[in-house]
Amino acid sequence: MTKTHDQLVLDRIIAAGRQRAITRRSFMGHATAAGLTATAATGLWTNQVSAMTPSQGGTFRVAIHDANTSDTQDPGQYLSVFMIQLAHCSRSYMTMINPDGTAGPDMADSWEASPDARVWTFQLNKNATFHDGRKFTSRDAIASLKHHMGEDSTSAAKSLLGNVVDVRADGDHTVIVELDQGLADLPYILTDYHIAICPADADGNLDWKGGIGAGPYKLESFNPGVSASFTKHDGWHGEGAYFDAVEMIAINDPNARQTALVSGDVDAVSSVDLKTLELLRRRPGLEILNLPSGSTVTMPMHVTAAPFDDNNVRMALKLAMNREELIEKIVFGTATLGNDFHISPNMPYYPEGIEQRAYDPDKAKWHLKEAGMEGLTLDVSASDSIMPGAVDFVTLYAEQAKAAGITLKPVREPGDGYWADVWLKKPFIFSKWGARPTPDMIYTLAYQSGAPWSEAFWSNEEFDKILLQAKAELDDAKRAEMYRDMSMLLRDQGGSIVPMFTNYVYAHADTVGHSDTVSSTWELDGARAYQRWWFKS
Repeated sequence: MTKTHDQLVLDRIIAAGRQRAITRRSFMGHATAAGLTATAATGLWTNQVSAMTPSQGGTFRVAIHDANTSDTQDPGQYLSVFMIQLAHCSRSYMTMINPDGTAGPDMADSWEASPDARVWTFQLNKNATFHDGRKFTSRDAIASLKHHMGEDSTSAAKSLLGNVVDVRADGDHTVIVELDQGLADLPYILTDYHIAICPADADGNLDWKGGIGAGPYKLESFNPGVSASFTKHDGWHGEGAYFDAVEMIAINDPNARQTALVSGDVDAVSSVDLKTLELLRRRPGLEILNLPSGSTVTMPMHVTAAPFDDNNVRMALKLAMNREELIEKIVFGTATLGNDFHISPNMPYYPEGIEQRAYDPDKAKWHLKEAGMEGLTLDVSASDSIMPGAVDFVTLYAEQAKAAGITLKPVREPGDGYWADVWLKKPFIFSKWGARPTPDMIYTLAYQSGAPWSEAFWSNEEFDKILLQAKAELDDAKRAEMYRDMSMLLRDQGGSIVPMFTNYVYAHADTVGHSDTVSSTWELDGARAYQRWWFKS
């Protein structure tokens, strides 16, 4: 019997155990017959079957960072990590990102596109219900999409649906989306955390104010910037939702958040303090997840204001940063180098072979001289509520920039209200983006001219033209070349420094179980730990 065949046999035995198709006694018999010792078979049952078999019950308590008193239930205005987590706990989407990064069904069971990807037909789940008992129909799906469309929409997802010209029903459970050009990524775009499914009101508009959704848990209470509580939705249409209830506690301070986990006050935290990561690893009773991701640190410079309207200044600031040192000393190696464009190695169409921008203070000085800005002095805003160590990051960057004759003054901003009062308001800041599944989503959200979240207010006609072409291009090789061209424009002319792509590093008690494959699209299993995780029996 070959090793490969042995493993196949064991895989079948493990699968049968997890599905409870066989008892523990039968499992032990089959495992020993396959060549394992009794001790090894017992370990396999404990670690691979019992621990990996979902069980029902309990209240899942989670401490989450980046919460604000300005947080709102309007899905078009979601900004913070806390609201992203809340949204995926209480609301559903047309589609979802699976743990392996593919698009899968949620409120839509299936979909198909016309050959030119201009017309998409979505078949809706006929069993889905909202938390107040209303049946989900195409009318609700249409209201949920149109909330982000039209001139009057203030949604951050408005640009993502900018190519949609019509959304119509074909009966109660079929929705047809028509676009002005092909859009190959539409099923991925509909996973954007803003485009949550809510019920339609009597006028066909989105009824979002009551917090009603169709997600795995019903929102019972919500105190913005403080907490939220949920109970299981008995009409949940999907798999999972193993907990009886969920409690989210807003803890922006990384030390306090970690202390809550260590003391047993919570079962999981959305982000750990990287300064003490190694100590936390050695603490019994905890599991650390350290997942490479497309979560991106950016430092946007408002190109509509001096001195950032001069690309020489922007290039000087890009060259005055030692990215390797920042990754080593601030996030302790839990990140991948960025190169001033917003496509990570974890995303499709990552442009290989582009020369990595290096720390070069002498060249930075040259650019400042060209701009007539020698001795440049700037404030840089940051808050540790956005990322543990954000203020230290800016402080170390300021030390590095001195060699280029640049004086950077770190400004520690309050965590509460950072997205409302600092981001898009102050001209040079520390920012952090969650991972997106495709380049089109992030380039449309953050870099297309006039996009609501164009955080550097950068505008480039050539970039916009290529972006539109890439959306409709169905040839992967041609599409990859287009994203490469856009990335080069951002690298050499863009208004944002992109120093690194951070890992998602979070933790939970070892009493919590989950599958082997965990999503890296957002913290806490793509913000779906509430649906996918369970307490070990």
